[in-house]
Amino acid sequence: MAVVKVLELVGTSEQGWREAVESAVAQAARTVDHIHGVEVENWTAHVSDGRIREYKANVKVAFAVDPDR
Repeated sequence: MAVVKVLELVGTSEQGWREAVESAVAQAARTVDHIHGVEVENWTAHVSDGRIREYKANVKVAFAVDPDR
């Protein structure tokens, strides 16, 4: 039986929400193997002087637990 674990992360980007999600997944992939998917929970942004300065994406990253570890 497979077990899946979920990490909650916040990715950020000055370019856009898609890049914020990709940033979170890329950082997770540096230390976590077997990532299966990502769920975006929330989109937010930091605004200054009437412009978006930083995009933020709250995400849940799902990965399979290695049964041999």
